[in-house]
Amino acid sequence: MPSPVTLPAVPPGPLREFWISFRANRGAVMGMLVVLGLLLLALLAPWIAPHAPHETNSAAFLRPPAWQAGGSAQYLLGTDAIGRDILSRLIWGARLSLSIGLGVVAISVVVGIALGLVAGFARGVVEIAIMRMMDIVLTLPSLLLAIVIVAILGPGLVNAMLAVAVVLLPHYVRITRASVVAEVSKDYVTAARVSGAGTLRLMFSEVLPNCAAPLIVQASLGISTAILDAAALGFLGLGAQPPSPEWGTMLADAREFVLRAWWVVTFPGLMILVAVLAFNLMGDGLRDALDPKLKR
Repeated sequence: MPSPVTLPAVPPGPLREFWISFRANRGAVMGMLVVLGLLLLALLAPWIAPHAPHETNSAAFLRPPAWQAGGSAQYLLGTDAIGRDILSRLIWGARLSLSIGLGVVAISVVVGIALGLVAGFARGVVEIAIMRMMDIVLTLPSLLLAIVIVAILGPGLVNAMLAVAVVLLPHYVRITRASVVAEVSKDYVTAARVSGAGTLRLMFSEVLPNCAAPLIVQASLGISTAILDAAALGFLGLGAQPPSPEWGTMLADAREFVLRAWWVVTFPGLMILVAVLAFNLMGDGLRDALDPKLKR
């Protein structure tokens, strides 16, 4: 009898290969699960939060968490100085803080890609002007620069987001420009140029898709930086303004109660810590899965 024919193994597709590499990093998977949990909290805040974020109770000032003496099951994580439920404000704060992080990174990525593409294709004086401007921004301490920008524009959530976006912008410009310089000398770009492709087509159809991997990794890590910087500005009174349930603003409101009401400071700080750590772990996993050198 003829021996059975063995078919060659079909190599996994790009998405499956990415998932296999990503899930090999357990920390990245944990970070992704935490990020998904935070996103669900933000989306379902009106239905999950037991109280409205601005609802006050004059009979429950600085009430401790439910498991501590004097606590109540009505306020699982206690209340703040004017009787607002901390758990509800943390849940609503997830929506605000994640929106800040995603919005800041979206602005930085779009503007950074545009400037990086122009610098990489134009070269000469235009490239020097753009890159030297980014170098100047990088020489300044990020938080100090953000404070200066907000001081000029005025305190507020939108101005804080613009300030943090400017601080993060140089990273995306430099990554895009470096990737473009490496790609434009390759054969597929030369072939597209010979076939009559214009500059815009070369930028967005040929080169940019091959520069996406490092930008995705930087964006995932940039969200954690944006959340931290926005929380720092909120803590200084330059970001989201009270009574917004932003985590940094909650910390600022609780400064004078640190010694006698530990919960008003601890829980917002833990939320910032968990969110930043989760995005950093997920970013590390994305870097490992998308970088072909690390996969080898």
